[in-house]
Amino acid sequence: MRVGLFHTCLVDLMRPEIGFSVLKLLEAAGCEVMVPEAQTCCGQPAYNSGERAVSRDLAEKFLREFEMFDYIVVPSGSCGGMIRHHYADLLRDDPELNGRYERLRERVYELTDFLASVVRVETLPSTFSGQITYHDSCSGLRELGVKQQPRALLSRLPGVQLTEMKDCEACCGFGGTFSVKYGNISTAIVDEKCANIRATGADAVVLGDLGCILNIEGRLRRTGDSRTRVLHIAQVLAGDA
Repeated sequence: MRVGLFHTCLVDLMRPEIGFSVLKLLEAAGCEVMVPEAQTCCGQPAYNSGERAVSRDLAEKFLREFEMFDYIVVPSGSCGGMIRHHYADLLRDDPELNGRYERLRERVYELTDFLASVVRVETLPSTFSGQITYHDSCSGLRELGVKQQPRALLSRLPGVQLTEMKDCEACCGFGGTFSVKYGNISTAIVDEKCANIRATGADAVVLGDLGCILNIEGRLRRTGDSRTRVLHIAQVLAGDA
């Protein structure tokens, strides 16, 4: 199957190694992976800020670049949620574009959902071991139903011990532009998340959204925690952590 990888602008600009881990996983699962070179942002920051014209242009751009693939895989619940749900709002007044979008949207998958539900991987290219805890990122959980899929994949790694944290489904405080507009509230939320992570005694917190990674890792480091690793699940499943 031909898979288009939407690596997200955050991964591209901040942590490209995550993108390479995603590529490794998809190819190990037998996929022919294509990475459109002109891809940029899914449009979520503009959409959340009320810039509908900008986000609509990016939705159209995404359609042009990805509609030819059998599946589109996104290593981010927030970007996946934007594409799977909010493009419908942006394109609803254009019958031609909306029709193209409706034919595409059911082929868009968050990474762990694709690996667990579509290709149904049995083995993973990883020897990762350690005690971890898992943070459920808001958009992946609430917009895409990503909950058991990453845990099922992690259970295939015999060296991994998963200890669930308190309120694992609670927001980390990032929320895209929320953390910029409401810094004090965001800090209070991420402080609670960091306390719950530390309480598990885990060596690492694992999750599926880079925005949350940057927020949690940044706060852990600023409050003196240099021990707890903050990892994208692709890095763990690919054995790149």
